Amino acid sequence: MSYDTTDVLDLETREAIDIDRTKGDFSFPERNKFDAGRGLSGKTIDYISDVKNDPGWVREFRHKALQVFLEKPLPIHWASKDLENIDFDVLRYYLSDGEQPKRSWADVPPDVLETFERLGVPQQERAFLAGVEAQFDSEAAYSNVKEELTKQGVIFCNSTEGLKEHEEIFRPWFGKVIPTGDNKFSALNSAVFSGGSFIYIPKGVKLKQPLQAYFRINSENFGQFERTLIIADEGAELMYMEGCTAPKFETATLHSAVVELVALKGAKIQYVTVQNWSSNVFNLVTKRGLAMEDAEVRWIDCNIGSRLTMKYPGVVMKGRRARGEVISIALANTGQHQDTGAKMIHAADETTSNIVSKSISVGKGRATYRGQVFIPKHLKGCKNNTECDALLINSNSRTDTYPAITVKGNRHATQHEASVSQVSAEMLFYMQQRGLNQAQAMSLAVNGFINDLVREFPMEYSVELKRLIDLEMEGSVG
Repeated sequence: MSYDTTDVLDLETREAIDIDRTKGDFSFPERNKFDAGRGLSGKTIDYISDVKNDPGWVREFRHKALQVFLEKPLPIHWASKDLENIDFDVLRYYLSDGEQPKRSWADVPPDVLETFERLGVPQQERAFLAGVEAQFDSEAAYSNVKEELTKQGVIFCNSTEGLKEHEEIFRPWFGKVIPTGDNKFSALNSAVFSGGSFIYIPKGVKLKQPLQAYFRINSENFGQFERTLIIADEGAELMYMEGCTAPKFETATLHSAVVELVALKGAKIQYVTVQNWSSNVFNLVTKRGLAMEDAEVRWIDCNIGSRLTMKYPGVVMKGRRARGEVISIALANTGQHQDTGAKMIHAADETTSNIVSKSISVGKGRATYRGQVFIPKHLKGCKNNTECDALLINSNSRTDTYPAITVKGNRHATQHEASVSQVSAEMLFYMQQRGLNQAQAMSLAVNGFINDLVREFPMEYSVELKRLIDLEMEGSVG
């Protein structure tokens, strides 16, 4: 389904804005000791493996993934043809200064430290976080977790440390939730992955404070390919939050991550993302969780910025009474396409899934919801709820909805609701009569549209989300 609004604002309001990204739009000179060069080949894989001193099984894993990537076509038959503008021969796949992750901010190189200070990461760690990992281009610059959590057996490190120092926990689940051949970009990540988080929460441990990772792209023509694996053992609980930024370059930048979550019996994982990529970034991410008996996986996802985002967090509910949920917000401005959604695969009796998606299209921005729900015939007592709501700001805004809900058998309950609305001139006029200017009125309307979902975000992230929306609206109405 496609919708276009009728004109509700004057000509000036149709002009999208170039957002003030002063918080994230800066970069420092490159200081790389290791550079895999441009283009992707077997030599690139060997260079990365040599630098990272990969075990033999990882090197073999990478080379097999490269072949899968080369054989798979771009998915332009159903996705955006803008993917054809990614030049894989120009991109750089590994950049690193050769430093090991620091456990103290005082030991982080000054320019890298300044980057994360300007983004507020050290302050957030002191205020409310149980641990932080900060990645700069291909590798983590800082990684630390509170001492009391380490004593409880909590592991929080980068993926390289995880596969080497905790192989007995890491390897059995690595690449099992998202196989290499899942899609072209999961194969690409599998070939050149570097950085990302490895987290293990022991049985019965329930973290009261969240863990956070922050991914920063500093270099031009760069591809960032972090790989995250989170395992919550039986009865364990955690919240993990990630933030993402990059400076605005004239050339394309690629971010292609893979995130695998494993919630064992009775465990709960909540994964929160607020991305604020610059408008030159192709953000092509594969995220999926596995929920065992009585376990819960929740994705809370906010997508602002980027040139093209393709992201569909999913949950495979493999155990009885498992629960999966995706709550997402996407905002597309002119020159941006937010192609987001969710996948829910019911694989056990009495499983429950919930999808709530809200999108806002500004200027000539395009937002797409793409969802998949599957309940096979042999199961019983499964439930799904899907809600897709879109808000169009301008006459040239666009939204598309592609829900695919497959329910076999007659012992399940499913419901789907979709709506498209627009900000009316009357609403804006009413708010302006009470002292608000046009931008403030528009921002209030947008925040009201997503307010019920913003409450799901941690306080610090909900404040940041409101600030980003205010920036998007500033100047977008004349």
